[in-house]
Amino acid sequence: MKRCMFVDGSSVIRKVARRILSSADMIVVESGTGGGALEICATEMPDIIVIDGTLPDMQAPDLIRQIRAIAAPVVPQILISLVEVDIGAIMRAKRAGAQGYLLKPFNRSQLIERFRTLQIAA
Repeated sequence: MKRCMFVDGSSVIRKVARRILSSADMIVVESGTGGGALEICATEMPDIIVIDGTLPDMQAPDLIRQIRAIAAPVVPQILISLVEVDIGAIMRAKRAGAQGYLLKPFNRSQLIERFRTLQIAA
């Protein structure tokens, strides 16, 4: 079973993602901060990580770089989560090691389809 982590300051976004993905046979872990996400990644690296573009404690590209620096048997697929298409933020995230982006708010079909495309590439 795949493990996914949502790193978002909004508990609502994390709760919606958990509800959607838990029904898609995925283990979902959550973090409200980048620091918390790094602790989780150091313990057990998720297969897919979705990082909010506006975290309260660090910039998303910095978090992506720090996650990529963790030696782990799993190399996660990483998405940055944005409220609008911001080419600059997407490119900074990709240069840091992200595979793409996810727009929020999202619904069940959007999230499931985005994850399906990630798993094909994995």
